Order: sequence, then structure tokens, then C-alpha cells
Amino acid sequence: MGSREQTIEVDEERLVETFCSLARVDSPSGDEEAISKEVAQRLRDLGCDVTTDSTRNVIGRLEGAAEAEPIILSAHLDTVEPGRGVQPHLKDGVIRSDGTTVLGADDKAGVAAILEALQAVRANGRPMRPVEVVFTVEEEVGLLGAYALDTSTLRSSVAVVLDSAGQVGTIINKAPEHDRIDATIVGRAAHAGVAPETGISAIAVASQAIAAMRLGRLDSETTANIGQIEGGTAMNVVPERVTVTGEARSHDPAKVAVQMRHMVSALEEAAEEAGARAEVEVSVVYRTFSIPEDHSLVQLLAAAIRRTGLEPTMHATGGGSDASVFNERGIATVNLGVGYESIHSTDEHIAVAELTRLARVLVALLVP
Repeated sequence: MGSREQTIEVDEERLVETFCSLARVDSPSGDEEAISKEVAQRLRDLGCDVTTDSTRNVIGRLEGAAEAEPIILSAHLDTVEPGRGVQPHLKDGVIRSDGTTVLGADDKAGVAAILEALQAVRANGRPMRPVEVVFTVEEEVGLLGAYALDTSTLRSSVAVVLDSAGQVGTIINKAPEHDRIDATIVGRAAHAGVAPETGISAIAVASQAIAAMRLGRLDSETTANIGQIEGGTAMNVVPERVTVTGEARSHDPAKVAVQMRHMVSALEEAAEEAGARAEVEVSVVYRTFSIPEDHSLVQLLAAAIRRTGLEPTMHATGGGSDASVFNERGIATVNLGVGYESIHSTDEHIAVAELTRLARVLVALLVP
């Protein structure tokens, strides 16, 4: 570790207290008003110029050394359910909930690390690069906060999102395109015991279509899934209507397009064969991105990681994050491993050592 990082110490006790305090604030997706107000005030206390948009995204700005490139640091404020009444507990160096809720380290560990890094650097008084902090809402339900964000107000051309599983030091520089398919099969209702032959079962049509689809892992970078089927009104009624929801993902957008056409064709052909009707819509959830390893952002982040004594590793993910939206908007963005484990479950936990490493990486990143 270089001498300049040695002089800027992360206060681990303060960091843990910040995280636990944030974790106790209920913030399930769509109900982030309280946490939004909390982090906005914390940013103001750190000297940031803070704005909150109509969706409760919080943007904080700190000026820095004029010659240093500005950067965005981002994490999301919402958590999945069960996420109300979280009671964090520290034992043997690991923070967990009481087992009845998620912990919310996804993504309040990222939020806490950003706040601690800013506080540590500001307290030290060393020059820092200009930073824009973006705390988004409703990430867990489709990146809605990031999509609602007016990125034209941001002056940074690069960003680091703190919202990935994996040890601190893991850089996610590739993510897939994710497309969604929503289909409604319309058949004909009939009494299942009196005149079933006069009906057309929408569920049977959907089943035939799904059976004809290529699903699961299609190749090393492409997956497809049918995740929801809803329909029918009663046991003794031939179902007239059923809805089917599915997806395809790939790091190659052309492969997503091929898979979507295949899934649409399977639905339409099964419906036509049975005399039913298929109403199908395809939409893009988020676009793919790939940031080269020699990109200045990756090099900057990798250097910061090395200065804390860690070795950076590069990974591609099969999931999405706000990084997908920032990249789509023209802001070169990577995701950073936060160190949490078993997210979206009541066993979610994070080691204090990982949380501290994360804050140290951010300190190294902020000091040009």
C-alpha cells in the first residue's frame, strides 16, 4: 500500500455502525422515502450538494481537484422482501440479520462504503477527485430508478456501481442483454365435464409451446427461461386464457434476437394448430455492455484495488444492474464486487473485513 493510502484510514467501527443503521431503515422496492431522506442528509453532512429527484433517487456532488477526472459512485437503496424490521447482528466478524429477514447488504453495504470513503478522505484533507454519488431506488424490480434518472445532469463520463456478489477486487466489466417475452394465449372456455370437446385449453396450448422451446443454458453466454404461467378460473372449466412470461439473455444481442424469434414462433404455431390465438410482446429489459480491460476506467479501478493490497480480477455476469443503464446512456461503467453472500435470502451476510476492504478501495479510487 502506498504512503498516501496509509495516511487515510477507514474507521471500521464507524463503517459498521453506518451500515447497521442503514440496514434498520425499511426500504423495500417502492418504499424508499425514509432511506432516501436518510442518505441525503448524510451526504449533506459530508458537504455534498444534494438533490433528490421525483422518484427518490439521491444525487450528491463533491468538487475536487480540477485536474482529476470526475467519477460517479453508485449503489441502490432498495432491498428485496422480507426486508422490513431488519435487525443486524455482528458475531465473529460477520454481520447477519436475525434470520427472519434479509440483511440488505445488497445494496446497503455499497451505500455504507461510499459514505465511509467520502468521510475518511474529507477528514484527512487530501485532495480528491470530483465525485458524483448516485443512490438509486427500485433497482431490484427492473432498474426503474436508474432508468428514471436524468443522466444529462451528470458531468462524469465514467462510473463504478457497487452492486455485485464476489469478493472485493472483482470487477464486472461485461453483462448481457436481457429481453422479456409476455404472451397471452386465448382459447375457448367450456365445461370440462359436460362439453370439453367444444373448448380450447389455453393452458394446453401454452404447454405445447413451451415444450417446443429451447430453454435453459443454450451456450456459454446465452440462457432462456419461462418463469411464470398464470391462467384458468376453476377446476371444471376448460381455461380460455393463460399468460406466459419468459426471458432470454446473452452477451451477444444477435443471439437474444434469434431466441426471441424462436420463442414467439413456438407460441404462435402452437396457438394456430389448436385454433387459439397468441398475443405476444417482446421488450428489452436492459442492453449488454462490455468494457475492455484496457479502458481507462478499468485501469483506474484496478490500480486502486492493487494499492489496497488486493489483486483485481475480471468477470462477466449473467445478471443486470444499474451499470447496464449507465452504459446504455453513454457513461462507461463497471460493477464492483461488494463481498456480500447469500443475497435475496434470510441467510444473507457480509464479513466486516470485506466491507472494510470495499471502503479502502474507494478511498484509493478517490485520491488521484
